[in-house]
Amino acid sequence: MKRLVLCIAATLVAPTAFAFPVTVDSCGTPLTFDAAPKRAVIQDINMAEMAFALRLQPSIVGLTGITGWYKVGPEFKAEQGSIPELAPKYPTLENLLAVEPDFFFAGWYYGMKPGGDVTPDTLAPHGIKTLVLTESCVHLDKNRPVASMDLLFGDVEKLGQIFDREAEAEKLVAGWKERLADITAKVGERNGTRVFLYDSGEDKPFTAGKFAIPTAMIEAAGGNNIMADMETSWGNTDWETVAAHNPEFLILLDYQDDAGYRKLLDFLKAHPAMKETDAVKNERFVALRYAELTPGPANIEAIDKIARAMHPEAF
Repeated sequence: MKRLVLCIAATLVAPTAFAFPVTVDSCGTPLTFDAAPKRAVIQDINMAEMAFALRLQPSIVGLTGITGWYKVGPEFKAEQGSIPELAPKYPTLENLLAVEPDFFFAGWYYGMKPGGDVTPDTLAPHGIKTLVLTESCVHLDKNRPVASMDLLFGDVEKLGQIFDREAEAEKLVAGWKERLADITAKVGERNGTRVFLYDSGEDKPFTAGKFAIPTAMIEAAGGNNIMADMETSWGNTDWETVAAHNPEFLILLDYQDDAGYRKLLDFLKAHPAMKETDAVKNERFVALRYAELTPGPANIEAIDKIARAMHPEAF
């Protein structure tokens, strides 16, 4: 009987005992972990929210790239707790080494720049493994697939594998997919609304292209990103091109969460070409936060907001 009990116990603990090593893909490079990271640093609010959604706070020793770009609300501050912010924008190598991390979650132009002093290659000699945000891979690999919601789902599942939270990650993703299916069912056959996402910039607008997650979000909400032929994730275009597409609906990025989007709208109303577009003339828009338009848990609620604003009759 004692031997039977021991066998049963061994069977019960076996999945945990053999969870590692795990290997995940990071922009085409295999990244292997023999154990879950214990001293992680997370860049940017969207990636921090991914980590918080999996309750990884006990394994996080620092955040970077938060307060230098935007304000955060009380909910984020509560999730952050006592985790320090090591750098308000892009971290330096010294910022990271000071807390002796074993893991960094960031992206190209999300905390890292090609050829900069903080890259997967510069961190590796210090024992730091870097998971690169999938949406950002296009900056080094032009043969990436067009944006889909897998940019969010896949990265959360990778975090789940790396931190031994696979079941939690699968549950999160399943819930998001269910919510997304409900939104798209309500939108139904309504599709094709011409949408322009205005992030920033007056001389040249900064917007989302083919490989940025808003392109997939807009499609899920029943629209078409008019700049979906831009061969990048995020980049600049020109006002003549935007106006020629005559957008019917706008997504205005609100970095400050205090009606900062009004400055964008006022600029468009005064612009000689943009003021003649349907979207500006009819003031059809939705204002969304940075965290809602970069890969992260806020994407699903943002899709709902876009869909409701574009197709109020469906809701």
